[in-house]
Amino acid sequence: FLLTPDPLEFLLTPPQFCTFELFLLISLSPELNRDSVYFRDGARRIDFVLSYVDDKDGDKKQERRKAFEASLEKVGLELELEDKSNSDDGKTYFLKVHAPWDVLATYADVLKVKVPFKASDIPKARQDPLSWVTLPFRLPERIMRPEPDYFTSPFDKAKMDFFLIHDKETFFPPSTRNRIVYYILTRCPYYTDDCQERDKTGIKRLLSNGTYTSAFPLHDCRYWKKARESRCENERHLLYKHWARFLTFYKEQPLNLIRSYYGEKIGIYFAWLGFYTEMLFFAAVMGVICFLYGVLSYEDNVSSKEICDSKIGGIIVMCPLCDKKCSYWKLNSTCLSSWQSHLFDNEATVFFAIFMGIWVTLFLEFWKRRQARLEYEWDLVDFEEEQQQLQIRPEFELKCTNRRLNRITQEMEPFLPLPSKCARFCLSGATVLFWICLILACIMGVIAYRLAVYAAFASIMKDSPTNHIQLVGSLITPQLATSVTASCINFILILVLNFLYEHVAIWITDMEIPKTHLEYENKLTMKMFMFQFVNFYSSCFYVAFFKGKFVGHPGDYRYMFGRWSGLRNEECDPGGCLIELSTQLVIVMAGKQLVGNVQEALLPLVRNWWGSRKARKHPEKVYSRWEQDHDLLSFSQFGLFHEYLEMVIQFGFITLFVASFPLAPLLALFNNILEVRVDAWKFTTQYRRTVAAKARNIGAWQEILNVVAILSVVTNAFIMAFTSDMIPRLVYLYAYHPGSEATMRGYINNSLSVYEISQIPAPNRPDESENPTWYRDYRYPPGHDRQYSHTMQFWHILAAKLAFIIIMEVSWAETVKRRRTLTLFLCY
Repeated sequence: FLLTPDPLEFLLTPPQFCTFELFLLISLSPELNRDSVYFRDGARRIDFVLSYVDDKDGDKKQERRKAFEASLEKVGLELELEDKSNSDDGKTYFLKVHAPWDVLATYADVLKVKVPFKASDIPKARQDPLSWVTLPFRLPERIMRPEPDYFTSPFDKAKMDFFLIHDKETFFPPSTRNRIVYYILTRCPYYTDDCQERDKTGIKRLLSNGTYTSAFPLHDCRYWKKARESRCENERHLLYKHWARFLTFYKEQPLNLIRSYYGEKIGIYFAWLGFYTEMLFFAAVMGVICFLYGVLSYEDNVSSKEICDSKIGGIIVMCPLCDKKCSYWKLNSTCLSSWQSHLFDNEATVFFAIFMGIWVTLFLEFWKRRQARLEYEWDLVDFEEEQQQLQIRPEFELKCTNRRLNRITQEMEPFLPLPSKCARFCLSGATVLFWICLILACIMGVIAYRLAVYAAFASIMKDSPTNHIQLVGSLITPQLATSVTASCINFILILVLNFLYEHVAIWITDMEIPKTHLEYENKLTMKMFMFQFVNFYSSCFYVAFFKGKFVGHPGDYRYMFGRWSGLRNEECDPGGCLIELSTQLVIVMAGKQLVGNVQEALLPLVRNWWGSRKARKHPEKVYSRWEQDHDLLSFSQFGLFHEYLEMVIQFGFITLFVASFPLAPLLALFNNILEVRVDAWKFTTQYRRTVAAKARNIGAWQEILNVVAILSVVTNAFIMAFTSDMIPRLVYLYAYHPGSEATMRGYINNSLSVYEISQIPAPNRPDESENPTWYRDYRYPPGHDRQYSHTMQFWHILAAKLAFIIIMEVSWAETVKRRRTLTLFLCY
């Protein structure tokens, strides 16, 4: 009607032309096209959105909002309110915030935001002649490098002519604009002049007390199609098209575009995750080769053949695995588990353990190079030094009322007195120690469960006692049933304790009142990882280094809680402890990845189902941009922390215990290929746009990875020495085999010791009697002058194990010492 020169002509126009003119009106009018990132005038950009609803406590909240919005306007921000009558639910108000040029320039000067002052004249690197090989994996240049290169400098409002300011409205990108506005929102007070209460400051407090229901910057468009406004960057659509879809899993990540849209902190996370996934490919290939060697050498396994032979393993009667209730069993009943153990416990496993020690060193060194390159390209080299004081947390400024003179800046600054800091630190440390002890208590409970359940299984066995280890089902032995159920119970306990401790860790970190955001993140990271380390790895450490190591021997067994408990220390599965460690590792690692993927993919999808349906069904003139983003999930301040934690825990699994399960890197590779795209999909389609944040590296996680890498070399050396049977086999092969030909024939008989069953105390002896009986150890037989004491072969094997550990540690130390030379050689 407004577009028609003559209103009467419009009224007399045929319906089809009226429809066309109405379409033009809707398309051209910013008031009707509400899928926009601009105010109603179509000129001022929406930098932030606050939402709230009226409720029973509306008067107090209204006063807070009024005072807060007055403070925002006093700073210079411009506000525009969308009434609840215009919202889809009819009860939510939306307050749109715009930062004009003067505000942006002022706070860009305060935050020392780096801006371009000259186009870069550094020549680009020459194209690799073999670049065509990687062409299918590369993205278009406009996606990989959406912006030209510039020389930059911290913004100075007094020297604006020095910078390349072509258009003030687009000089600061949206990510910088929302970072500046969020900085203002977190520091604006909402108290009146006559009642100044310091704690009444910032949008975080207003969100926690329900004055506002949400605060978020806007996505620039819908993810599945471009925006109609020509001024819109459409970066969200480009990210979804080239990055967030699973069909692009083989493509490189557009890191510069991610950094431009979400900020450097999220960009560095995806850079690290992508690099970690790339490096996993080499570890996975070596793990598959090791596994294939075990499969191909299946028929050459002399030890398993002797165990399965009815004339060897079939006539060897083994001692009972528990007191009284357990019966005797024949060695050939472990035929299947011995074959399974050979798949992972073979000669190739030693070389794979050594390879993983080198791999983890190269991974960390190559990542340092990649990280340094990103620091340079993203202009973050001197970020931490300049921004340290600017990242002071508002909570620290509010809670620390004491002030002192900073000798460097000569300004008064808040500080926490030493007595208060020490008291808070002691309380925090005691809390963490208590929860770690709680985990260890749960592990002891699981061990007691394993012992009690195995004894219960043994008491209900119905098969012939001397034929085989009786089966609970058609293929399940009591040992396997006990191990699997205990691993599942342990995994459930891990999840429950993890859920509870997360809230405790956040509470005690808040109680310590860290000064800066970086300090807060580092403190929380260390607390969570210490707990998670004990929580996830303690059961694997028990199986690898304690189970079956302190058993004693028939007639002198060791008991968990003393002889009165009747719970004898666990022996390894007849197939060996390595296969049991593999089972534990697979259940915990695969279970955690499965639960994590379900939580990351399905839960956001279910929660956002109605909002996504409305977004696709409603036209832009009905369903506004701010309402679409309001219906998305909020990305919490700990969201990225959980993503790092998940990957670092996985890194521990594939390095600390990889010698027991060479296929672990392959499982991690498949998971991470999915993880990259699931995380990209979440950020792009399921979450509100995050406030851009800067970071020059992965923070405290780098040191944690270094510690895990060092520890992994130690654990794998001890696994190969004390959990695997590889060293005893090699000692037998080269020192104790009969005859001149080096062969493994006779190894089974050599590795067993005999015991006179009548010497077992009557309360612990089974009802039936078998003589002689055998057990796994290197001890002198009955009747010998040193009966049941260790033979010389035991000490030779122990010396070989210690020598192997020393050689592996020294080799790794030399690799670390020469890592820079090796890294440069591989790069060349």
